[in-house]
Parts: sequence; structure tokens; C-alpha cells
Amino acid sequence: MALYDAWKRVAFDPQNQPVKHIWDEYLSKEKAVYENILREKITRIEGTVSELAEKFRFTNIQMCAFVDGIHECVDGLPEIKEIEEDTALGFNIEFERLYKQMVEYKAENLYTLPEWSNIFTPEEQKTLYTEQKRSHTIVRNEDKIGRNDPCTCGSGRKYKKCCGAA
Repeated sequence: MALYDAWKRVAFDPQNQPVKHIWDEYLSKEKAVYENILREKITRIEGTVSELAEKFRFTNIQMCAFVDGIHECVDGLPEIKEIEEDTALGFNIEFERLYKQMVEYKAENLYTLPEWSNIFTPEEQKTLYTEQKRSHTIVRNEDKIGRNDPCTCGSGRKYKKCCGAA
């Protein structure tokens, strides 16, 4: 059985709801891994799934879950459903990308870690946070058509009597 399937089997109940004690344990370990990465300014992670699981004090299926969580922040990872214990992994950590992804995922317990101060100043963290939050804000620059404005279709009629008629 693939590691990812095993993770899904233990981490979610038959109704696809998270199993609380499994997630609590995983999230605690995940937080410790990120604290270590940030404290040590680790920019490259390499090894098999089993080797990395041992290094980061994960089980193999927890390591697979970690890879699933970080896959959007790094390049060069294999398809998550193909990962096995002996799969070789190697990826670079880009701290700006990682921080922004944590903000995107609303992982406040991770993007507020004090260890980020080893990487970014508080001002830089605020800027990155704001940039990420604004990246999904849609701003309309075109003027809104008023009910009594000429219709945009070129008919010469008022918008409310033409294309804007309900």
C-alpha cells in the first residue's frame, strides 16, 4: 500500500473527517520540524522517505503527509501517491515561498513561529504577509454601468431598458 493511502486511512475516519489524536500528534511534530528548519536555516533537504522520517522523528506515513503539505512550496518532488519508504527526496527550501504558503494555508501556528525572526525581520514578515493576502484580492478597475447610462451594446437605449433589463 502506498504511504499516502496509508496516511489517509489512519488520519481520516470513514466520513473523511480528521481523526483528532492523529492530527494533533502530526501537527506537533510538523511544528518541531519547521522550528528546526528555521532555527538552523536549512535550505536543502535530501534523503529517502525513511531516512528523513527518522531524522525528523516522523513515522514513514507522517513523512509522506509532511511532503504532501510542503509540495506546493518546493520544486522537484515526485507525485505524492507514488512515494514509498525508499523513495529518494531532494528539495530546496525557499523561505519567502514557504512563509507565503503558510499564510495561504492559514497555518497561523507555523507562520507565527518565533524562529522566523532568524530569517526575516518583523517588517519583512509583515510585508510578506500583506503581499500574500493581497495576491487573492480582486480589484475592479472599470467603471460600473449606471442604470441610466447608454447601453454598452451600442443600441442607443438606456442600459436599464436594454441589456440591463431584468
